[in-house]
Amino acid sequence: MPAVFRRFILVSMSSVLLVEDDEHTRKRLAGIIAATQGLTLHGVAGNLADARTMLMKASPDVLLTDLGLPDGDGIDLIKQVRAIGGRTEAMVISVFGDENHVIAALRAGAAGYILKDGTTEHIGNAILQLLDGGSPISPRIARYLLKLLKPAAEVPESVNRSSLLSARELSVLSAVAKGFTYNEIADMLNISFHTVSSHVKHIYRKLEVCSRSEAVFEAVNLGLIRLDS
Repeated sequence: MPAVFRRFILVSMSSVLLVEDDEHTRKRLAGIIAATQGLTLHGVAGNLADARTMLMKASPDVLLTDLGLPDGDGIDLIKQVRAIGGRTEAMVISVFGDENHVIAALRAGAAGYILKDGTTEHIGNAILQLLDGGSPISPRIARYLLKLLKPAAEVPESVNRSSLLSARELSVLSAVAKGFTYNEIADMLNISFHTVSSHVKHIYRKLEVCSRSEAVFEAVNLGLIRLDS
């Protein structure tokens, strides 16, 4: 291979700092980065402290970070990248797809947010898209953002918001929002596990959602429940 062509390949490579505490996941993601044309692994870190040190020594093109780290939060790394003000673009890769984590990461300066359950091709392409000036976001995350931006006026004024869910369904959803399990909710409300499950299915259908976090988010957005009550 001609030397000029080799230099072009080297120059075109973009470096990625991977921050992930789970060893198995870390190896998988490192393999994806190494196998993606145009990317090279700048380094790997399993905790916040090591990642901070790496960022201070040299600036990678991309910071790909988990949020839940054993000694802190990946959001702190995103803030550090923004404070340094270099070329590094930050992207979250996480199992957390709820609106609280998403909004916190984006407000901190993340330019992308993808979930760990993505395919090898999806994750590799997301990093390349980020480097190309895009803001890659997993479809489920995009749905949260669309719901967040949806004006409350989309709910017809003629519809009584409190009538969207029955009193029992609101009780069940409030308990779900507080983190109680189906069995605990059944004991609290003196109903069976299967009845709780049935109520949750009805709630999903009425709110047009497909997960607990989406149901809670939608209910809070509509003013049906409050998380501080």
